[in-house]
Amino acid sequence: MVRRKVSNPLAFAVLGSLGERPMHPYEISTMLKARGKDGSIKLNYGSLYSVVTALEKAGFVEAVETVREGNRPERTIYAITDAGRAEFDGWLEELLGTPEKDFRQLEAGLAYLPAFAPDRVADLLEQRAAVLEEEAAGLERMHDVMRSKGLPEIFWIESEFRVELLRTEIAFARRLAERIRTDDLEGTEFWRRTHDLVAELGVQPGDLLKDPVKYFGVDFPWLREVPPDAQ
Repeated sequence: MVRRKVSNPLAFAVLGSLGERPMHPYEISTMLKARGKDGSIKLNYGSLYSVVTALEKAGFVEAVETVREGNRPERTIYAITDAGRAEFDGWLEELLGTPEKDFRQLEAGLAYLPAFAPDRVADLLEQRAAVLEEEAAGLERMHDVMRSKGLPEIFWIESEFRVELLRTEIAFARRLAERIRTDDLEGTEFWRRTHDLVAELGVQPGDLLKDPVKYFGVDFPWLREVPPDAQ
């Protein structure tokens, strides 16, 4: 991945906006919101000026005019430079064609799934799925409105991508919750018994793993693959 002088995703949106025409920061913010781009790129009006300043310092945008409308404060209009266009083109090429690891919240939570009892995890997964279902349904309603107005899908394709991700995550969360509740997920019985023993005996999970025959009545060959410090 290219190490960029200004790596904030909002900077990418600013360059893309100024690639259409010169604008002042407030106008950029208004356009991004009107087009729904704030659903894909975190938009903070306060940080927008800092991003524009950083882009100007890097030589990617330049101030071309200062205007005043009525009693409003003066506003500086910025235009993209040739270097800025090259930066945007390279950035877009990278975003579309080069996969990068996304560290997603759910994935981080799944890495420590056994810390909670199985039924609690199933409840939380179903709760997550319900919240995501509302978001997906809201986006689909918005798409229907756009279609009814005759807007081509290309103008909200990033939102379609978001819906696809949401639907995949919803299906996974619901399926996993069901597998946990029915002990269909391999290891769930061991997981459930571990939490029962911790509650009954007042010991730490690691203590149980040190002597599985004593606590579970059976040895677990896979435990020998766990680093000693992790037990």
